[in-house]
Amino acid sequence: MSRKPATGSGPSGSSTSGPGTPGPSAAVASQRVADHLRAAILSGELRPGARIMQEQVAAQLGASRLPVREALRILAAEGLTVVKSNSGAWVSRMDMAECEGVYKIRERLEPLALSESIPHLSAEQVAELETIARQIELTTDVDRFLALDGRLHLLTYAGCRVAQITAMADRFWNTTQHYRRAFARLAGDTGWELIHAEHRLIIDAIKRGDTVDAERFLTGHIRRTRLELAQHPELFTEEDHDSDHTTEAAGPAE
Repeated sequence: MSRKPATGSGPSGSSTSGPGTPGPSAAVASQRVADHLRAAILSGELRPGARIMQEQVAAQLGASRLPVREALRILAAEGLTVVKSNSGAWVSRMDMAECEGVYKIRERLEPLALSESIPHLSAEQVAELETIARQIELTTDVDRFLALDGRLHLLTYAGCRVAQITAMADRFWNTTQHYRRAFARLAGDTGWELIHAEHRLIIDAIKRGDTVDAERFLTGHIRRTRLELAQHPELFTEEDHDSDHTTEAAGPAE
C-alpha cells in the first residue's frame, strides 16, 4: 500500500462553491481520478516524466475532462504532476540536485513528525509496528517492501497531532517514491540488513519513549538513502531516457 497524502476539504457545512471551484459531485469525481492517478504514479505504473493524456484518463475512468483537469491540479499541489497551460500534464521528475534537496528536507521534517507522534502512540500501534517490521524482513520483493515500508513509516507518525507536519511529511514522502524504489533495487543483501537494523533501532526507541534516539536513528536512515542515491547518478539519466515519450495512463486500479 502506497502512502496516500492527506487531502484537504473545505469548511464543513458549506454548500456553495466559488467561481471555478468544483461542486460537491464534481469534487468527488475529481478526487476519484486523483486517487487513481496517484496510485499509478506511486506504484511505478506511470514513471517520472511520463505524459498523462487527459482524454485517455477520462475515457478509461468514465469521467469528463473537467474532473481530470482538477485531479491533475490536486496532484500538482502534492508535487506529483506538472501541468502546463495549453501544453499538457506530466508525472513530475527530479534531477539529482532536486532529489538531494527533498531528502534533506525529509531528514529534518520526518524526525520532527516522529518525535511529536511518539508520546501519543498506543501499545497496539507499537505492537503493529513490530509486526510490520517482521513482515518487511521476510520479503525480498521490492513492491511488497515499498508497501510495507510505507505502512511502517506512516504508522510511526500516526500520533502526531500537528496536521501541517504530517501533511508535509506525506507530500515529500510521495515525491521520493520513485527514488526509494530505485534504492531498494540497489540495496543487495547487505543493504537490506541495514534497512532492517535501522527499523529495529527506530522501533526500540519508540518503545522506550526516547524521542532523541528515535529522531537520531530516523535521520540517519533517511540520510543513508540520500547518500547512496548520490553514488548512482545513472538512475537519473536512465529516468530521462526512459520517460521522454507519451505514456498512457494505467487502467482502473483494483
